[in-house]
Amino acid sequence: MKRSAVRPSPLFLGLLAVTAAGAVLTTIGVETGPLAVTGTVLFILGGWAVSLCLHEFGHAIIAYRGGDYSVAGKGYLTLDIRHYTDPVLSIVLPLVLLAFGGIPLPGGAVWINHHSLRSKGVQSAVSFAGPLTNLVLGLLLAGSVAIFNPSVALAWALSYLAYLQIIAFVLNMLPIPGLDGWGIWEPYLPYKAQEFGAKVRPWAPLALFAALFAFPAVASVFFVLGESVFELIGGEMRLAGFGQFNFMFWR
Repeated sequence: MKRSAVRPSPLFLGLLAVTAAGAVLTTIGVETGPLAVTGTVLFILGGWAVSLCLHEFGHAIIAYRGGDYSVAGKGYLTLDIRHYTDPVLSIVLPLVLLAFGGIPLPGGAVWINHHSLRSKGVQSAVSFAGPLTNLVLGLLLAGSVAIFNPSVALAWALSYLAYLQIIAFVLNMLPIPGLDGWGIWEPYLPYKAQEFGAKVRPWAPLALFAALFAFPAVASVFFVLGESVFELIGGEMRLAGFGQFNFMFWR
């Protein structure tokens, strides 16, 4: 693999800088004070954008190692959001819906040449790599709160971002066409099932998101599951709740 193929883009480094600046402001601010709130907003939005890039990078790097070398030429290994299918749908829309709805929607998409992949196992691994990235990020963020004992407001922000990663993991693992959970099993499904999945893929996730927003009972079951996984990895919903309070300060 060429070293330049996996060099982070300046835009991705900029997102990291925004996230770091948010962490600093949150640290020096007083819990629910203006600095802490501003820092939390920057940290969550910047951190979520970074996680979207890493999620798609996970798909791409496994595809590259599995035989689809075209992902390097498409720029997917640079973590540059401009190379995703649609930057607006990939980054802007998920950030807006996160800010106003509190639901971390899946972001960017990378086009993988599945015919180039060496096996069905590789195809499944490519799909699983994205949600696995969110799970690992959630573990690291939640673990950092327990290990490093950060300031109160930063602990809240870290916990909320960790919680969002776990919600994204649970969401993406659902076996619904258009989500990674379907992609994990798709190579092993009968042809007719794959054909059905291809037909409903464009709108099936939209139907799911509409159900989450329109039916409180559906959303409740989903978030209870997400909270259970979050607590299973050592996260504290109490801290995440305070982080959400600071992030969605206008409520």
